[in-house]
Amino acid sequence: MGSAKVTWRAGSARRLPRLDLYQPLVRPALFRADPEWIHDRSVRAAEVVSRSRWVCKRVDRRLLVDDPRLATTVSGLRLRSPLGLAAGYDKNARATPLLSSLGFGHFEVGSVSAYPSAGNPKPRLWRIPADEGIVVYYGVPNEGAQRVRARLADRPHAVPVGVNIVNTNGGPDSPEDSVDTIVEDYCRSVGLLQKDADYLCINLSCPNTRDGQGFFHHDGRLDRLLAGLADVGVTKPLFLKVAPFAEGSELESFLAAAGGAPFVSGFSINLPPGKPAGLRTHAAELSDKPGAVSGPACRDRADRTIAALYRAMNRDRYTIIGSGGVTSGADAYRKIRHGATLVQLYTTLVYQGPGAVHRITCELAALAAPDGLAAVSDAVGVDAYRS
Repeated sequence: MGSAKVTWRAGSARRLPRLDLYQPLVRPALFRADPEWIHDRSVRAAEVVSRSRWVCKRVDRRLLVDDPRLATTVSGLRLRSPLGLAAGYDKNARATPLLSSLGFGHFEVGSVSAYPSAGNPKPRLWRIPADEGIVVYYGVPNEGAQRVRARLADRPHAVPVGVNIVNTNGGPDSPEDSVDTIVEDYCRSVGLLQKDADYLCINLSCPNTRDGQGFFHHDGRLDRLLAGLADVGVTKPLFLKVAPFAEGSELESFLAAAGGAPFVSGFSINLPPGKPAGLRTHAAELSDKPGAVSGPACRDRADRTIAALYRAMNRDRYTIIGSGGVTSGADAYRKIRHGATLVQLYTTLVYQGPGAVHRITCELAALAAPDGLAAVSDAVGVDAYRS
């Protein structure tokens, strides 16, 4: 695992503290405040706790689900569970010791760009409780690759940590970047960050920046990016993060380009742009909230994208990281059966609290046995052709 400070202790699962008080007591108080304000302060609190290795180790011992049915290996990384934390919470790698101790099998920091970015103007984050979702219009604010690299090199983590990389967002009023500038931005980030990451995730489809959504579907741009990354010399597993494809031809072109880059290890699923159909939240309430919707509303489209990728890709070479609407072990298992080897969540933590990680992991471990499978990884793709 290169430079990663990764440990995995065997041992029986520990009795958990009372984390089930989050929804009846903690969440109502948090939901009275601005969501971005709460997010920022929760990261600050996690950063403070992360300074104590003793506390982080105790948390890890309590929340670890040590079940051999969950273990899997992806691109040489040994994971104690397929469940991970998606990028978006710890944008700047400020709290990696604590977050890696919450019971996940892996987690991503970021998105990170080559240069610092303020992101989109505020407000840019809204809760929609009727759908247990969030409207996200952050525009990838972050402190830049140099700062994140320094933190990754300095702070230990209990599980593999990936870095989600995106093009620097200059804001809505900045001049449009050229393709060469964007490629150079990605390549600079990879060069700076890969030494201290366990894997890299190249975000090709951020729905909240002007150039992100669909930018690499045109004019051989993905080929140019992959050629630039080849010149940098990719030394860690690298995943390409994409949104659901509008047409089958886009998927074919995407896989053709990825096939020419031997360092690509697989694919990750991003949020679809805009507002999905069927939301319970009234349209009038959403009219002043630009951005993409996370949570259960994006579950079905993400699952269809996972299955389409699995059917079309070289399964001997690539792995899929699935996300979108994971609120239970059944949701995670469904994505695995559609073709994902790893599964990520984030919005569920907002609505269910940190105890959800342990619960979902335990539920997931129990689902393989009724299907006659020795391990959860044996279920990868079994439903891909039924979608």
